[in-house]
Amino acid sequence: MPELVVLADQLFAPVPGGTGRYTAELLRALAETTPPGWTVTSVVSRRDEAEKAEIPGVNGPRILPVPRRALIAMWQAGMPYWPGGDAVHAPTPLAPPRKPAFGRHRGASLAVTVHDTVPWTHPHTLTARGVAWHRSMVSRAMRRADFVVVPTRSVADELRAYVPGDSRLEVIPHGTTEVFTAAEGVDLPVDVGHLDLPDRYILSVGTLEPRKGLDVLIEAVARMHGVDPRAPDLLLIGQQGWGGVDPVSHAEGCGLPPGTVRVLGRLSDLELAAVLRRATVLAAPSHAEGFGLPVLEAMAAGVPVVHSDVPALIEVAGGAGVTVPRGEVRALSESLLEVVHDSVWAAQLAAQGRRRAEEFSWRGAARAVWALHRDGYRDSQPAVPS
Repeated sequence: MPELVVLADQLFAPVPGGTGRYTAELLRALAETTPPGWTVTSVVSRRDEAEKAEIPGVNGPRILPVPRRALIAMWQAGMPYWPGGDAVHAPTPLAPPRKPAFGRHRGASLAVTVHDTVPWTHPHTLTARGVAWHRSMVSRAMRRADFVVVPTRSVADELRAYVPGDSRLEVIPHGTTEVFTAAEGVDLPVDVGHLDLPDRYILSVGTLEPRKGLDVLIEAVARMHGVDPRAPDLLLIGQQGWGGVDPVSHAEGCGLPPGTVRVLGRLSDLELAAVLRRATVLAAPSHAEGFGLPVLEAMAAGVPVVHSDVPALIEVAGGAGVTVPRGEVRALSESLLEVVHDSVWAAQLAAQGRRRAEEFSWRGAARAVWALHRDGYRDSQPAVPS
């Protein structure tokens, strides 16, 4: 019985971010859509409490005999260590350098997901070490993997332009988790009273790091409050990333009263869904993205979205959001104010967003991933003499 192995180390990252959600949701959906005759297994580097990566329907997690740092170093150095399986899916560029040349797994398929081209297009928004590692691992995947999976056509086009390679590029969009698609008026089984949410607020979701454009958003909120002192506050959901981004200090520097900008940190999916559904508008002012999962989740939850003109965000929103030029404080401020003040327009955006979000699903993504690996497995089998 052929086995698909999924590398699940991103679930344990200190700041898992969107790639952590992708790993977890794809694993769940792969389990729900497993083709007859196949099994799916998660694999993690040696660590304590590996059982935290247990997902119903997924075998494992199987623990490799090397810790994460050693695994990263081994694969970056090109050591041909195979994690097992007749097919391997790497949800991030952390992937084996090549397939086995002999033995039971000879001819196994390898697919690597590349989420964005930020290391090439916006290297200044990452650490120098992160840029070097991603460029190295993605470039190798483009040369040696059977398939490179990307979430949008925008990423596919940019990747082809920046990174040569013979690997087959496949666009497989992300999906939306059911908790975000609950019908309006249906109560979620979670209490967010401890978050002390205001009646109206602008929401932004994502790791607190330079490429998310939070400085532009905070300056836009300050401009909004200069025009309308009753403008909504800004709430930020996400963990602290690199770059020393300090939203509260920046808000104070912009003259906003204390408490106008708050960081809620990392929330559970249920808490995130509850906070998202109550938002007046979601703002996604990123300088660079490969997909923009918060945009899709906000639309699924019936929340109007204002996003930057990053190509991937335009592609995902599909015209169901308000687009503003990257880095333009005034344009962002005016668009947010328009949505806040025009309830009819906001309702129209929300309805358009829900319809757009219905076009995406994790099950659909999983079926597409299964199709790749099944094709790769069939192609690797020896021909049967007639």
